[in-house]
Amino acid sequence: MSSNTLKIIQGLSQAAANAYDGAHDERYAADNKARQIGLSREEGDPILDSRVMDGFKVKFSGDSICIHYQSDIKLKEVYAGGFEDEMGRRINEIKKFLQREYKAITGESITLSKPKDSEIKVLVQSTSRVRSFVQAYCWYKISKIDSEPILSPSEDRVDKSIRDFLALSAKKRPKNDTRK
Repeated sequence: MSSNTLKIIQGLSQAAANAYDGAHDERYAADNKARQIGLSREEGDPILDSRVMDGFKVKFSGDSICIHYQSDIKLKEVYAGGFEDEMGRRINEIKKFLQREYKAITGESITLSKPKDSEIKVLVQSTSRVRSFVQAYCWYKISKIDSEPILSPSEDRVDKSIRDFLALSAKKRPKNDTRK
């Protein structure tokens, strides 16, 4: 991994970390700077109003980033129509936030683009007759990271090391071994 790739991943990780619960309100933010992410929990006061449980996380693989969104929702939201479009809009808002925050942290811009074969995956699980839990994710390509080939494990080195280890064994038994 090149140092440029490491800096980009660290910057995006810090951008995701800056989206902690309460960051959308300057009263609760550490740096007194409000950050609008695009999550449902940003509506209302985080201490006084009833809580909406939603959030996101990111993971990296090669030259791609996966944005995972999860939330507690009511079943009527699922059956209302346009639910997958709403999940796509939420993930897109998170992507825009990560790009803005990355630029604020590093001073450089970055583009997260969705490959042609990538689509938003949504999984809804029922927790009760009223509530459900939704998980959605989508992969994006990071613009400034070159796709480095993933090295496959070398079976020759593993096999050779195992053969060398087995060749060290002796057929003789120790003097204190009573088995025959």
